[in-house]
Amino acid sequence: MRVSVLGAGTMGHGIAQVAATAGYDVTIRDLEEAILESGIASIESNLQGGVDRDKLTDAEKAAALERIATTTSLPDAVADADLVVEAVPEDMGLKRDTFEEVAAHAPAEAVLATNTSSLSVTAIASVLDRPERAVGLHFFNPVHIMGLVEIVVGERTDEETLSTATEFVEAIGKEPVTVTDSAGFASSRLGVAIGVEAIRMLEEGVAGPRDVDTAMELGYNHPMGPIELCDVVGLDVRLDILEYLREELGERFRPPQLLKRKVRAGKLGRKSGEGFYVWEDGEVVGVSGERGGD
Repeated sequence: MRVSVLGAGTMGHGIAQVAATAGYDVTIRDLEEAILESGIASIESNLQGGVDRDKLTDAEKAAALERIATTTSLPDAVADADLVVEAVPEDMGLKRDTFEEVAAHAPAEAVLATNTSSLSVTAIASVLDRPERAVGLHFFNPVHIMGLVEIVVGERTDEETLSTATEFVEAIGKEPVTVTDSAGFASSRLGVAIGVEAIRMLEEGVAGPRDVDTAMELGYNHPMGPIELCDVVGLDVRLDILEYLREELGERFRPPQLLKRKVRAGKLGRKSGEGFYVWEDGEVVGVSGERGGD
C-alpha cells in the first residue's frame, strides 16, 4: 500500500512517520518546501528519540526515512496512492476543497481519509462522486506516541473502505475504535466536555490550573490535566471546536468567556508561549496570571 499524507505539520508528519516506520511507502505534500523540510526534521528527531530509547535501531530509522518522499504537487502526491490522509487545518471549506482536488488526481479505488477531530466526515465527503470511499482517521497528538486512532464511519462509507482503514490502523501498531459520524465523535466530544468544565472552574475561582490538573492526573489517572491539555491542543483550536459543537449539540458546549479572552489576547497555549500556563521550549514554567483570570 502506498500512502499519501497531505500536510507536513504536527499531525501530518506524525502520520507519515508511523506509516513509514510500519513499512509503507509515504509521500508527504505541503505548499512550501520549507514546511516539508521542517516536517522531515521533526520526523528524524522523533525517530532518533526512538533509537535513544532502544525502541528502534539505527537501521530501522534509516529505512523509515528512506520510505518518505516529499512534494509540493498534490497531483504528484496522490497519483499512485492507495490511501490518502488529509491533515490540513480544521476548516470545513478547506477540507472539502482538498477532497475534491484529490478525487480529480488519485486512483478511483483509493481510500480518502480525513484526520478531522470533530467535523462531519459525511459533509467533507459530500463533494465526492463516490463518497463511499471516504472515512475519518482521527489520530492523536503526538501521533508516534499515542496509541489510539478513531475510525469515523460516514453515512456513505462502505464496508470495504472501513476494512481497509481498520487494517491500516492495526498495521501501524495503533488501537482502532470505530464510531459513527456525529459532532465531536466520541473522543473530542468527551475531551472537550471535560476541558470546558475545567475552564469554567477557573472562571469561578474553584481552583487554579495546577490544582485542577493535578486532581485529574492523580484522582482519575489522566496522563495530562484538562487545562494543560487545552494549552497543548491550542486554545484557538479548542475554541473553534466548542463553537462547532455548540452549533450542533447545544448550549452545554458554550465557550467560556475566559477562553475567548485568552484567544483574543493571542494567548493560544504552548505554541504561542502562553495560554493558561507559561511555556518555554515546550515545557510549563509557570501559570499565566492570577487564579480564575488572565
